Amino acid sequence: MYNFFFVFSPASVILSLRPPLSQRPMEKMKKFKRRLSLTLRGSQTIDESLSELAEQMTIEENSSKDNGQMTDYADMRTLISDAGEEMLTTGVRPCCCRGNSWSSDLNKRLSLPADIRIPDGYLQKLQLSSPPFDQPLSRRSRRASLSEIGFGKLETYIKLDKLGEGTYATVFKGRSKLTDNLVALKEIRLEHEEGAPCTAIREVSLLKDLKHANIVTLHDIVHTEKSLTLVFEYLDKDLKQYMDDCGNIMSMHNVKIFLFQILRGLAYCHRRKVLHRDLKPQNLLINERGELKLADFGLARAKSVPTKTYSNEVVTLWYRPPDVLLGSSEYSTQIDMWGVGCIFYEMAAGRPLFPGSTVEDELHLIFRLLGTPIEENWPGITSNEEFKSYNFPKYKPQPFINHAPRLDTEGIELLLSFLRYESKKRISADESMKHSYFKSLGVRVHALPENISIFTLKDVQLQRDPGYRNSSYPETGNSKNRRQSMLF
Repeated sequence: MYNFFFVFSPASVILSLRPPLSQRPMEKMKKFKRRLSLTLRGSQTIDESLSELAEQMTIEENSSKDNGQMTDYADMRTLISDAGEEMLTTGVRPCCCRGNSWSSDLNKRLSLPADIRIPDGYLQKLQLSSPPFDQPLSRRSRRASLSEIGFGKLETYIKLDKLGEGTYATVFKGRSKLTDNLVALKEIRLEHEEGAPCTAIREVSLLKDLKHANIVTLHDIVHTEKSLTLVFEYLDKDLKQYMDDCGNIMSMHNVKIFLFQILRGLAYCHRRKVLHRDLKPQNLLINERGELKLADFGLARAKSVPTKTYSNEVVTLWYRPPDVLLGSSEYSTQIDMWGVGCIFYEMAAGRPLFPGSTVEDELHLIFRLLGTPIEENWPGITSNEEFKSYNFPKYKPQPFINHAPRLDTEGIELLLSFLRYESKKRISADESMKHSYFKSLGVRVHALPENISIFTLKDVQLQRDPGYRNSSYPETGNSKNRRQSMLF
């Protein structure tokens, strides 16, 4: 039997590919292996690599016929077809290198970050098995391996400072013994009768599938009898703290960079039919580099098609759109876009846009600035019973330049695109990223892979904010309250 070794990408699980390849004559098999190894490159997809090889062989076959040489390429084409079908079905690629270190191979095999420090004892145990990676890794085996390394165990993480406490959870700053990196430990108390809160289950189920440079990363889940601990990447502060630390006077260039990152993370969610439903400055986390990430998906929902009916008790009052304030429970991605507009204004003006204390007060503030809605800008509003019950005065819209003088014409145009009364008329996250307001960031920000930060581009850098107090990211006096963003 002639085995042709393949390896999972990225998990590096070596497989033996048996018939029909192994039943081919030895010389043809060797030739095929050699050709395929030379053709298949890491930068290419399986389809591209196999197509390139088939094209090369067609050229050679035609050349052979022209020269009167009758070389039989039929079997080789069959081999390509068989290998392609096998690779596309199993997601494997030929193994080009067997000389990597044990630790590196294991990181790939278990899909671990490169900075994970695998315990020596575990590596020694694996080295005693022969061969180490000779068969696929089952889900159960992978879980067992991760557990042996230290994942899923409370003792792997050191608690440092308490960042905040809520009804269901307490958030700690911590450190991972596996990487020595800081982490945020969201410890959710479990009630014996009720089990894990639905918000925790929802957050876990959504975050494990959301992998993006502008969405907070869920590293690990630790489940004990008394608690469920979610281990997140640690970011220095939230957007509210950031604004406090610069005296609520942000550089307009920084406003643009933060807004673009919000939209970038949100567009990724919306393409996957995920609504955040609780956008506010406290739920936007920022690290020292200036990378902004969406956090706290406890109220998020995966939206199915057709539109479902959801609760209208979502989104913190100041960032809640008027249609939801008036009782609408049928909404889509537009619910998040109103909140983006409110946050955009708050960054630019240094104060909340609609800081209402009640639903009626919130609607009153909205209508006083944008004008009381009419049928022309909000079809059906005059027949809304809740709207009629309030009997609001007939306000006319005010010029926005008087309220946000630091915004240029393009900025105000974009802001108003977020704050449309009729939800389906609000600009989407994808569309808004292409708005001329972001032209100064350059075209390359639109071509970045989803998991790559915009700060990898040299021409995208934060500027010093005019009101910034010092450069060491000091904690504000009420910093613990600000980190309620991580709580339920």
